[in-house]
Amino acid sequence: MWSSDRRSFLTLAALAGLAACGFTPAYAPGGGAQALTGRIALPDPVTPDDYILVREMEQRLGRASGPYALEMAPRVMEERMAVTANNIVTRFNVVGEVAWTLKDAAGRTLATGTENSFTAYSATGSTVATQAARRDARERLMRILADQLVTRLIAAAPALTGSTG
Repeated sequence: MWSSDRRSFLTLAALAGLAACGFTPAYAPGGGAQALTGRIALPDPVTPDDYILVREMEQRLGRASGPYALEMAPRVMEERMAVTANNIVTRFNVVGEVAWTLKDAAGRTLATGTENSFTAYSATGSTVATQAARRDARERLMRILADQLVTRLIAAAPALTGSTG
């Protein structure tokens, strides 16, 4: 019982400390997510991977034409992971990264970075099943990279927009 009371006390003390320092949740009114929603222009997609990445970014940040512009360069590679004695690949890793740069209307670089992740798929089914698994793995990867990129942008939002958070 005492342990539970102690945890409650420590949790309340931590929350009081955050409130005292001006902490604002990212998705609260005035938070970093609200400051960037509908304000970042995304590039036109060229490849199917670009399309998925831009679509996922638009779902999180909205469609916009400025005042910020995000340049993204996604790159995807497939690695053979499980190979049988007959040299047949039964599993692939799909490794991806997206290098990004956020610029203002004057073209000045405000933030830059690279997000990395991976996913995998099995190649043990039929040809159709393997191709579907491959497409699904690439879509999952783009979704993961979009989540990471949006998180970085929201974390940088107070410095970009001049708000406290």
